[in-house]
Amino acid sequence: MPPEKSAYALARYSRSADSIRQSIDWVRTHDSAKFLDNFYFQYGHASIADLGHLALCFEGISELAATEIEDEQLWDGQAKSTRYQDFSQLGVVTPPEFTAEEAGRYQAACQALIATYGQVREHALAQLQARLPRPEAMPQAAYDRNLAARAFDVARYLLPFGVPTNIGQVTSIRTLERQIRRMKASAYAELQQVGDETALACSRPPECRWDEASVEPIAPTLAKYVHADEHLAQSRRDLALWASQNLPRLAEAADEVDLLRPAELAADVVATLLYPVTHAPYRALYELAAGWSAARRAEVIGVALQSRGRHDELLANFRGGLYVYDIVMDIGAYRDLHRHRRCQQFRQAYDGRLGWATPDLAPPYYDAAMEQAWAAMRALPEPGSHYLLPFAARGRFLFKMDFAEAQYIARLRSGVKGHFSYRRIAWAMKERMEKLEPELAHLMAGTPPWEEDPLTR
Repeated sequence: MPPEKSAYALARYSRSADSIRQSIDWVRTHDSAKFLDNFYFQYGHASIADLGHLALCFEGISELAATEIEDEQLWDGQAKSTRYQDFSQLGVVTPPEFTAEEAGRYQAACQALIATYGQVREHALAQLQARLPRPEAMPQAAYDRNLAARAFDVARYLLPFGVPTNIGQVTSIRTLERQIRRMKASAYAELQQVGDETALACSRPPECRWDEASVEPIAPTLAKYVHADEHLAQSRRDLALWASQNLPRLAEAADEVDLLRPAELAADVVATLLYPVTHAPYRALYELAAGWSAARRAEVIGVALQSRGRHDELLANFRGGLYVYDIVMDIGAYRDLHRHRRCQQFRQAYDGRLGWATPDLAPPYYDAAMEQAWAAMRALPEPGSHYLLPFAARGRFLFKMDFAEAQYIARLRSGVKGHFSYRRIAWAMKERMEKLEPELAHLMAGTPPWEEDPLTR
């Protein structure tokens, strides 16, 4: 069944004495769009839209856009893997906001990175072959696949954020509506366009059909009503202005991973609101807000909410977790850890100000390639310049979660099959939690990063 009709049938099923077969038969002869218009959009019964799910694929989008698209907690999907596929022949996505001259400089800089990507891959593969001879019991094909994956793990540091990728996702209509509204309100023109295209796709029959008889529009009612989330965009602008006018310069933390268990909810909310619009560590923002008066904290919250309309939900920044991890890591590691959904995630601007990470197998010319990319990036206007950031670029990211999720991430992501970058982060998360909660330390399983098995995938 088309997703909207499925939602209609299940909603009616919950509101009548009919069996599901009778409800489906009813839907065949009645207008689901009229029902949804009345109960979903006019009466605010948004839970009805949770009953309709659809598969949607984004092809040829930038890695930057993919990261933003995936930024939904109730989301299931997969993206093209940098470990198992060669990205050197894909070209790049050019930000629509660039002029022709800017686009030319951007493309030349990206091509230089991608050329180095190929060279680093060959260098890393040769190094791995020299260090790790094939065990007699391992088939040659398995050995080649394992080493190729590990070489890609090193080479991906050179991939620019503008390299194309694909995403396949399954979401409810309700989540998709929120996702489209967020994309349409993005600062990136590519995401605004993708949001428009997604809404348009919902108003049409499916592009790829299992049953050729399935020619009905996918979610036409959704497509009529979805608009840009102006509150989300305006709140960010308002908070950025307030922070620039009122916040003192705060010292940056040296640790890659910092962990807090905030005791004051209002201070935590204020710190989380300000975190994405500043360069400050969460700890510094939280301690500052905790020392403010209640009126001062209320001022920040008021700034965040002054653009909120009657139907706008509270911003995700008001959601929390018992524990707050503030992590400085490379974009590649973030792309992997970003997949964890049982937490709230926030990021600071993709501006490259924290420099880049360097893998152990990097060749001597690696830093020169990064310096050239940074110089080209600084000569281009934001936000399009962000597309030139390599996966090596370091940024600051906030993860708020409960203990069970912290334990799960530490155990899963520290394993020998993982990428060496996020393995180090996961191990640090484990160590920080053990210090903060010594009574629960025995539950924090993990594999130290110095234990390696590169021939295991």
